[in-house]
Amino acid sequence: MDTYDIFLYAGYLLIVVGAFFAIVMPLIKSFDNPKSLLKTAIGIAAIVVLFFIAYSVSSNEVLPKFEADPFNLTPEGSQFVGGMLITTYILFLIALVGIVFTELNKAIK
Repeated sequence: MDTYDIFLYAGYLLIVVGAFFAIVMPLIKSFDNPKSLLKTAIGIAAIVVLFFIAYSVSSNEVLPKFEADPFNLTPEGSQFVGGMLITTYILFLIALVGIVFTELNKAIK
């Protein structure tokens, strides 16, 4: 085992530990204030609803070159990817509008 492999596995371990603490510690802290859990649940529910709207709008068309190896893309997989892309685009636009609005609001004040 080279040092590259050791450092890669150490990096993977640090990512997993960091992700664990990034998820668990805010949950532990939010038990002091249950209203913050409600706001988080509403945000997650809004993103899930947005995804299902984007999923229902996206197409399930698959080009013949993507049906064969190495892709093996199915119509369901194509529709899922399309839904994820549309969701990402919508969230990007919402973030961009929020940034512009915040900057204009600060400039006016």
